[in-house]
Amino acid sequence: MWYFSWILGLLLACSLGVISLLWLEAQQAWAREHMAVDPLTQLPCQEEMQKRLREKIANSKRSGAPFAVLYISLTEFRKQHNLIYNEMDTILRGVAETFGNSLRDGVDLSSRFAPEVFLIVLPGARLNGAEEIARKIQLEIASQVKTADNLPVQVQIGVAEYSLHDGGEVDDAALQEEVRALLRKAEKNLQQAPV
Repeated sequence: MWYFSWILGLLLACSLGVISLLWLEAQQAWAREHMAVDPLTQLPCQEEMQKRLREKIANSKRSGAPFAVLYISLTEFRKQHNLIYNEMDTILRGVAETFGNSLRDGVDLSSRFAPEVFLIVLPGARLNGAEEIARKIQLEIASQVKTADNLPVQVQIGVAEYSLHDGGEVDDAALQEEVRALLRKAEKNLQQAPV
């Protein structure tokens, strides 16, 4: 008789596991549907990425796991080639499409952070690994995305790593300041990147 209650308990545990898995999937689907998305590239926009960066920093403070940020700019390329906006829109869509080849699905985050800037977050990545991914992205963009005159598109990429050195506070103001500092660091490294 004890085995009936054991089987019943096992069935109940399995059904609770399935219910919690379905609940998690429903939460993720809701988050994707209600995410602020850039209409041109269909990537999350700046406010969504700011929120995600605060979450990543808070998680890093708790777990000690590093992550890297790629700050990808097309500003200098647009200025050098005097591109008009509809040409630039086509290029921006093409650049966003190339990210799928270089990024880990469901792990890495990409967004259109400014009109001619993309931001990618690579959880668990160290600086040297992120620099390698940045080179790969540059090569893919240059080979796959062309201007109307068939010129390869060149981007500048600034790379920065966030790694926890001390526990620090996890309040929202401190997180927002750390996001700004990380982005300044990535943008500063962008200035040193070749076009």
